[in-house]
Amino acid sequence: MTGAERWLTTIARVPPEEPDGASPRPGVTVVIPCHDYASYLPAAVRSALDQAGVDVDVVIVDDASTDDSLAVARRLAEGDSRITVVAHAVNQGPVATFNDGLAHVTGDYLVRLDADDALTPGSLCRAVALAERFPEVGMVYGRPLHFSGTSLPRPSSAVRSWTVWSGPSWLQYRCHLGVNCITSPEVLMRTSVVRRVGGQRDLAHTHDMEMWFRLARAADVGWLEGPHQAWHREHAASLSARQVDVLTDLAERAEAFQVLFGDGLGRRAEDERLHRMARVSLAREAVRRVCQAYVRGWGGSVTTDAYLEFAREMVGDIDQLPEARLLRTSLRAGPDRARYVPRLLVRATCVRAEHRVRGRLWSVTGL
Repeated sequence: MTGAERWLTTIARVPPEEPDGASPRPGVTVVIPCHDYASYLPAAVRSALDQAGVDVDVVIVDDASTDDSLAVARRLAEGDSRITVVAHAVNQGPVATFNDGLAHVTGDYLVRLDADDALTPGSLCRAVALAERFPEVGMVYGRPLHFSGTSLPRPSSAVRSWTVWSGPSWLQYRCHLGVNCITSPEVLMRTSVVRRVGGQRDLAHTHDMEMWFRLARAADVGWLEGPHQAWHREHAASLSARQVDVLTDLAERAEAFQVLFGDGLGRRAEDERLHRMARVSLAREAVRRVCQAYVRGWGGSVTTDAYLEFAREMVGDIDQLPEARLLRTSLRAGPDRARYVPRLLVRATCVRAEHRVRGRLWSVTGL
């Protein structure tokens, strides 16, 4: 039994099915928040409108852009009745921008597509086919294809299998790991479930993560094994490129879990159990980073002290964590000698290897 299988309840793992051509075509609304992305916006819109096998409409929400994004959006709308434009007079940020777009969603399904990203050909039809076959699924995702520059890399379109997990078990596994596994544009959401759980919450960098987890709390989760469902553009001006330091990232993930489990939804005892699991996971990550820092020669710094303070905030007594013994060994050895302690060096090597393995597993399993 793999680590994931210990936590996940798999409802189905089946070969993909072709859409039923006799049934009405499902509707999908693609919400495109846009701020100063005039040069990218046409490609994003076209990637949505060119999707086959579904009826698509696009809602562009311009967040008071300072370039000609709004003019570009209106020009696109003039040429295609499937496009709706919403304009903010004052910049409100990505969360409010997406949430304003939700009010204009008419499709059975919806996608949040940043204006600098694009959907791969066939993306929506592939995801909708799974969602139509399994009505209890609230979101479907596949792999994103990250790229930079002007040329779109060739995506994979073959679907090897469909997997459906129980949403609560998928969420439990995310709490066990303490990390997100989804970028954003590769997700198709069922509109009725989004209406039930609400839009994004006001979180700086983890608003997507919290929403995926909230959707999983309310419905099952589908995974498309094989295809790239969207292109995610890496560039210096993107929100995702505005990297935060590790401690800030830990704190923002902790805030996402706090928002998720502090919303009063669901069973209180189960919320407390999962929230505790997530806090323990984040505390363990912080302590592992401290041990790694000692092996690299910069333990005992302001940064590692902050990691330990964060871990204590998460769980109280860090001596109860599995990494406590390694931490005590690191502190005794100090930053000058920790790299010469075989046990610490071996563990540091294992942690690096675990990160590489997890990355490879994610590309195959979506987890």
